[in-house]
Amino acid sequence: MEQRNIDKVFDSEIQQVSDFKFESKVVNVFDDMVNRSVPFYDEIQRMITELAASHARPNSRVYDLGCSTGTSLIALDPLVDPTVEFVGIDDSAEMIQRSELKFDQAGITRPHELVVGDINNDSKIENASVVIMSLTLQFVRPTHRSKIVEQIFKGLNPGGCFILIEKVLTDHSLFNRDFIKYYYNYKRRNGYSEMEISQKREALENVLIPYTVAENTQMLHDAGFDGCEMFFKWYNFSGLIAFKK
Repeated sequence: MEQRNIDKVFDSEIQQVSDFKFESKVVNVFDDMVNRSVPFYDEIQRMITELAASHARPNSRVYDLGCSTGTSLIALDPLVDPTVEFVGIDDSAEMIQRSELKFDQAGITRPHELVVGDINNDSKIENASVVIMSLTLQFVRPTHRSKIVEQIFKGLNPGGCFILIEKVLTDHSLFNRDFIKYYYNYKRRNGYSEMEISQKREALENVLIPYTVAENTQMLHDAGFDGCEMFFKWYNFSGLIAFKK
């Protein structure tokens, strides 16, 4: 098992916090960061692979848009037909390099592509039975999100599915405040200091723009998806699966 580097990106005082970027210092600790920052992350990954395995079809492709270090695709590898091709796209070259290393370490031999690309422009989807976006769409500017979801719908084969994990807002400001408070308590329990929580919140403020579950669901329906179901919810995190008829 790969040993995780401990996330200390925000543990020293930063005079002027800049927008969060998936640069090398984040990539080096990303697996620890996401495990300590996303509630039930391991269970979410298990659910993603379980759902994806049920819908991945032989001689088709599974896409992971914003694949980060390749965790989802690597977990899916032993569960699907060897003719299924994996395509991972991420705009961070460092993330793709780490994915390639982890793919090699996992001994993955199936056809696959790990591509550095901007999903706003380079996310052409073809012959897909499954598309995954795990904690990725929330970093896309809202004006571009519908177009990306429409491209995903067009590139999915009939019977294909789209798996979407997102940080979300509630429809009521009171619950929003409560859920955020509970989330920061979760981060404290995982060893993050008040300074780390505050500085990361500031870094994410202009780059992570969450929707409500209702807004995400409406976007999926508007793109043409026939069915949409929530399969995971923890306060301000949700998982949706949408189906193309």
